[in-house]
Amino acid sequence: MNIHEYQAKQLLKQYGVAVPPGDACKTVEEAKVAAEKIFAAGNKLIVIKSQIHAGGRGKGTFKHGFQGG
Repeated sequence: MNIHEYQAKQLLKQYGVAVPPGDACKTVEEAKVAAEKIFAAGNKLIVIKSQIHAGGRGKGTFKHGFQGG
């Protein structure tokens, strides 16, 4: 099985497993809405992660050259 983290979290949640809150976003606008929701819940920090199938941690890169990990 080869699924993204957000898909695995959805599947686990469906079967009653507790998972940390989070949103998968495809656009800057979606990310802004997700961040606003997190901040409105009283959180002060957010984490942004890329979700790609690249064959393991550290294999992906961002367009601007940052290394994934």
